[in-house]
Amino acid sequence: MADTLKLVKKISRLSDGKPRLRFMEVCGTHTVAIFRSGIRQILPENVELVSGPGCPVCVTENDFVDKAIAYARKKNFIVATFGDMLKVPGTRSTLAREAANGARVEVVYSPLDCLEIAKKHPRKSVIFLAVGFETTAPTQAATVLAAQSQGVKNLFMLSAQKLVPPALRFLLDDAAVNVDGFLLPGHVAVVTGADEFNFLADEFKIPSAISGFEADEILTALVSLLEQVDTAQVRVANDYRKVVTAQGNVTAKKFLAQVYEVTDASWRGMGTIANSGLKLRDEFADFDIERVEPVEVERVEKKSACRCGEVLRGIVKPTDCPLFGKVCQPLHAIGACMVSVEGVCAAWFKYGGGKFNF
Repeated sequence: MADTLKLVKKISRLSDGKPRLRFMEVCGTHTVAIFRSGIRQILPENVELVSGPGCPVCVTENDFVDKAIAYARKKNFIVATFGDMLKVPGTRSTLAREAANGARVEVVYSPLDCLEIAKKHPRKSVIFLAVGFETTAPTQAATVLAAQSQGVKNLFMLSAQKLVPPALRFLLDDAAVNVDGFLLPGHVAVVTGADEFNFLADEFKIPSAISGFEADEILTALVSLLEQVDTAQVRVANDYRKVVTAQGNVTAKKFLAQVYEVTDASWRGMGTIANSGLKLRDEFADFDIERVEPVEVERVEKKSACRCGEVLRGIVKPTDCPLFGKVCQPLHAIGACMVSVEGVCAAWFKYGGGKFNF
């Protein structure tokens, strides 16, 4: 507690007399941790935290969900997914709704679980929804390698993995996004290494700090950001040194490079971002369901008052959305940001004063 008070006082001292500062926590886990620990409430008036596109479920586009639904409707197919994808709205349905109507949808806790499902059901095609950032992609790569070595031929990936650094570059090139620094995701940096984010200081001259997820770790990173503002000495501060190195997890990156190659990717609310995604290399095409058995989904421009895309870029707060807390609530979400436990809107609803309508 004493250390926490010291950090809070230091934040107050460093921010005193400064203009309004907006720092973006990129990671959805940070968003939840910040709300849960009450950090927003103890910050000075001129220091604002805004949430970014750090929830992989939230930035997954409708057409990916529509493809997953199309496969789930097919005979002799099993779709395996993490639980928070079940209620993500596609154009006209959700995986949860399809499961209720008889589709085979399995919730797994690791992509490696899919190996056992595929072995148990050799006559069915098992598709894992490979959604995530650098944190989960190595395990997905390891699953492909394990399936190959074990001769499992009925396991496939529907891929939507995304890379965080290109998304930050996109945000900084967006005139509508106005941030004074980044609170960077510690678990992503564990894999990529701290050096992967050096472009933020070298090219964009914007303060950045890699943080853990405990309250004191977040407050320490905020002190780093304010010190950079105060001294005008911009850098990428590694405030999570106990697990983050300059080069990252060499083994995990080796798996990624072996199985995947970088490609353009579509992000909800941001469109296509160059070199921000991963796709299976040609050597592993037999595990890519879109190459083995492609499906066509109708692209529909769905008009909605949902402002999830702007929320993900930190342009508006969830409470600025006319649907928030009214027709859009966790049990019947309109937008993806309200679905995931790491979703910005879900966190605001749970911790930020959203009320149920009865």
